[in-house]
Amino acid sequence: MRMVRRLIFATILIVTTGAVSVARGQQIAAPDSIFRVMSAMMPIYDSLLGRSVDRELDALPRVDFKAQPKPYVVGKIRVHGAVAVDPQMIVDNLGIAAGDTITIPGEAITIATRGLLDRRFFANMKVGTTIRDRDTVDLDLYVREKLQVRGWDFVGVKGSERKDLEEKLRLRQNAELSDYLLTTCMNLIRKYYDEKAFRNAKIDYTVTPDTLIKTAVIVHFNIDRGDKVRIGEIQFAGNDHLSAKKLTRSMKKTHKVSINFFRSSKFNEKDFEEDLENVRNYAKSQGYRDAEIITDSLYPIPDKPKRLGIYIKLKEGNKYHYRNISWLGNTLYPTETLARTIGLKSGDVYDSETMNTRLNGQMPTDMSIANTYKDQGYLAFMADPVETVVPGDSVDVEIRIIEGSQFRIKNVTFDGNTRTNDHVIRRELSTMPGELYSQALLMQTYQRLASMGQFDAATLLPNVNPNVQQELVDINYSLTEVPNDKLELSGGWGAGMFIASVAVNFTNISLRSFFNKKAWRPYPAGDNQTIGLQVQTNGSYYRAFSVNFIEPWLGGRKPTSLSVSFYTSRETNAYHIGQKATAHFGTIGGTVGIGKRLNWPDQYFVLSAGLTMQTYNLYNWDYFIVKDGSCNTLALNLGLSRNSVDDIQQYPTRGSKFDLSAALTPPWSAFDGKDYSKPMTDRERYKWIEYHKWQLNAQWFVPLSANNKLVLMARAQFGYLGHYDKHKPSPFEGFQMGGDGLSGYSMYGVETIGLRGYKNNALTPMADYGIYARIFSKYTLEVRYPLVRTAGTLVYALAFGEAGNAFTELKEFKPFSLKRAAGIGLRVFLPYLGMLGIDWGYGFDQTSDSNGKAAGSKFSFSLGQTF
Repeated sequence: MRMVRRLIFATILIVTTGAVSVARGQQIAAPDSIFRVMSAMMPIYDSLLGRSVDRELDALPRVDFKAQPKPYVVGKIRVHGAVAVDPQMIVDNLGIAAGDTITIPGEAITIATRGLLDRRFFANMKVGTTIRDRDTVDLDLYVREKLQVRGWDFVGVKGSERKDLEEKLRLRQNAELSDYLLTTCMNLIRKYYDEKAFRNAKIDYTVTPDTLIKTAVIVHFNIDRGDKVRIGEIQFAGNDHLSAKKLTRSMKKTHKVSINFFRSSKFNEKDFEEDLENVRNYAKSQGYRDAEIITDSLYPIPDKPKRLGIYIKLKEGNKYHYRNISWLGNTLYPTETLARTIGLKSGDVYDSETMNTRLNGQMPTDMSIANTYKDQGYLAFMADPVETVVPGDSVDVEIRIIEGSQFRIKNVTFDGNTRTNDHVIRRELSTMPGELYSQALLMQTYQRLASMGQFDAATLLPNVNPNVQQELVDINYSLTEVPNDKLELSGGWGAGMFIASVAVNFTNISLRSFFNKKAWRPYPAGDNQTIGLQVQTNGSYYRAFSVNFIEPWLGGRKPTSLSVSFYTSRETNAYHIGQKATAHFGTIGGTVGIGKRLNWPDQYFVLSAGLTMQTYNLYNWDYFIVKDGSCNTLALNLGLSRNSVDDIQQYPTRGSKFDLSAALTPPWSAFDGKDYSKPMTDRERYKWIEYHKWQLNAQWFVPLSANNKLVLMARAQFGYLGHYDKHKPSPFEGFQMGGDGLSGYSMYGVETIGLRGYKNNALTPMADYGIYARIFSKYTLEVRYPLVRTAGTLVYALAFGEAGNAFTELKEFKPFSLKRAAGIGLRVFLPYLGMLGIDWGYGFDQTSDSNGKAAGSKFSFSLGQTF
């Protein structure tokens, strides 16, 4: 009888369970369902009880339920089959005690046993009745206790994987052992290893009795990961007109193995489903409106056990074109204006994706009709293109517009600023209460808050809450402050010796709270003012000091910035401690500048002007064109910049940055009455330095992935130092190129331009009047990908290619005569330390000290700067 019940129960489970299949034709070898569980459980029961409870259950006397109900007095109550549970506890909690009167047949026994079963200690319970005399009945309780899992074990896994599996499976002790529990765990383990590309992993389990608790077991999951299986090929069928290469490229997350190590080649079911939709959308964007995917599957690649293939069969259908595009409901803008914005006309290839993007926009910065309306306050604007297929291969589109009403801003709030003062944030807001809502002004505020550098740009997007009934909108900016102060410790080589540098930058100073003792935590902060200090020295040979201050809102009413800096340095010929200097070269100078934020051509432009005064003092200095005396510089600095990047401090993903600057000294040679073509001392010739210096720095940031993580940075740099009189070229303010861009110390106003893959200063040409270049150009392409990105901490990897060169004269300048390099690098942004970097670059061209060979491999380090 017992075997018959087992077979019936097993048959039911086999029919309801069966083999578990997963998507794309792959099958998981399911455990032998009930056979596996029963084969594990039954020997444990038999060994624990020493007999078969089933046989006693089968031999129980049956109650004749057709008989006339009769009251009986309960005599003895006996418990059979209890192992872990105390039999007396079962009797005490039965709800029927010896001496009680019960009716048989009746509900008293059923109610009592149901109460015990509800305690979840027993898998089954039956009650036998033995009538001792006419009015006395003995009760025999036959119980089968539930098996509980006292422990879980993973065999063949690493420690980190064990921790991940325990979190995913949420395993707990004393869980009831069941076929459902084990099957669920097996499926979760399979999914975990599938996501890690171990799609051929062998997963099994065994159940063993626990040595301490009689009705408990230990479950062991046996795992053999095997090798990782990645996507080896993607094949399309049915694409008679669409390029397989472009179809593959339309898949954003599903990629085959390639040299691009930034792209994952693991197969992920959820990502694949999204990419199938991307394939359909791409086909529709090429005019194939009825395109559909007939089937898709995975298959093993012969002779490549570590690779799997993806097969996708398409049905393209006809290629459609637009016939008529009409507009309905537009009153604010004429049809001609809207038609120009959408950029589609009769005869164009059908492209619903482009139409929807230009109608409703994907991003707040997109050029779309929706954003055009929202800039005028029409926050509830909707555009619905209704398509009508014309017999053949044409589509008529009627674009139905609901303009709605104009919304005004009710409340503008912000939160999360614990250090930055409210008025500093409020003055950057372009969205003001009572004004019409504007999408452009909303993004302008976002960019300005991000450019302050005090907040995490990744979490800065504003929250817009419209009230349709009142036609009002509330705007909230949720701010996450990030540590932006920097302590920079660096060193470099100059003149064959080590130069140490310490720099401190406080970027959120409040000078007006300087004398408020309560504001010092650890310094008065909150007004977004910047103070920077830097000290460089190697002891007696060289020392330098600089200090700068920036006030971004002079007077606190208008976005006009004030910058002030002072610097001094001194170099001697005392190379050793205790040595007395007999020659020195000193510099002292200062700069005052004003910057004005412009509203035209757009809000991203800044115009700046400043004045620099510095003096170079030389005494017995045999290492430069001037040996003794003073050389003076008075220069007007002009600059025009535009910055629209979304994260100025850490990891920009989109936007651009342009800086055009000029430094102009008075043309002293034009009015001092001296003929510099005639012989004169260098001291007299260079008492007043004259030059005009021009520089251009342009950067572009373009996201290469849908999640804005993979980013392309392109950069172009140019610099030129010119003269008014060819007989009086400036010996100062030149350029040196090559290396990591860090100089151990700065002399003669020289500017260091880094070019990775080459030694420091290796690309600087020699000249009669000095060792510095007067013109340079440099171009960089860099692909970046973040490895860690949290508020305040950033780690990203990069691959770069760059080229540049420097020349002594404008007539020698060859824009395509470049020294090339490529390599990889890593950047780490840490609070208070700034950006730390290491790069490995390979220089492909020779230099003056490379013995006619390529410059070769070189590591570069950076601190507090980005390339």
